[in-house]
Amino acid sequence: MPVAIITGASKGLGRALAEGLARRGWDLVLDARGAQALAGTAEAVSGHGVRVRALPGDVTDAAHRSELVEAAWRLGGLDLLVHNASALGIEPLVRLEELPLPGLRRALEVNLVACLGLVQEGLALLRASAAGAVVVVSSDAAAEAYETWGGYGASKAALDQLAAVLAVEEPGLRVWAVDPGDMATDLYAAAVPEDREPRPAPETVVPGFLRLLDERPASGRYAAAALVDGVV
Repeated sequence: MPVAIITGASKGLGRALAEGLARRGWDLVLDARGAQALAGTAEAVSGHGVRVRALPGDVTDAAHRSELVEAAWRLGGLDLLVHNASALGIEPLVRLEELPLPGLRRALEVNLVACLGLVQEGLALLRASAAGAVVVVSSDAAAEAYETWGGYGASKAALDQLAAVLAVEEPGLRVWAVDPGDMATDLYAAAVPEDREPRPAPETVVPGFLRLLDERPASGRYAAAALVDGVV
C-alpha cells in the first residue's frame, strides 16, 4: 500500500484529502495540533480498511516531524508528503501596519519552515519511492495582493518558491504547489469573520489533488479548480 503523511489533517481540506486517499487504499500518517479532532478523523478514515497513524503535535517541533516520518517508515515508506498545515499569523487578518511581527514569524514557521523541515526529514524515503511526491497547499494570496492578506500571502509565496526550487533540485520527485481556492474552512472564517458569502466545501477540490497523483504532470503550481475542470 502507498503511504502518505498529511499535516493539518484533523478538519477542512486535510481531512477531506485523508478521506480521498483512504478510499483509494492509501495508508496514512495524520498530524494536527488538536488531539481530539485528529482522533475523530483517524477513526473515520480507518473505516476504509487502511492503516492510520494519528500523531497530534505541532509541525514546528523537529521531534514531532521526526515522529511523523518514523511512523511512515514503519508503515512501509513514504510516497506522498502533503503539507497542508497553515497559520494565519493573526486572527482576524489585519493590515500590514498592524501585523504583529511574532504573528508573521508564526506564519512563516508553520507555513514555510516546518514544510522544509519535514521534507528534509522524509527526503530519503521519498527518493526511495517509485512515485515520490510532495504537495504543498498554497493560496491565491501568494500570487495576488489582497488587503490584510500580506503576511499570510508572503508566507505562501515563499512556500511556492521553496517548492519550485525543490522540484529543480529533486528531479526524481514530483513537487506540486496547489492553490485550492476559497473554501468553507475554519481558517477562512477566522481570517475574515465578517465575510458571510457561501464558499465551496473542501471535498469539492479533492478530485483535483487526486488527478495530480493519477496523471503525474510536471512539477509546478496548479489551481485545484482547473484540475477539477480538466484543465492543466
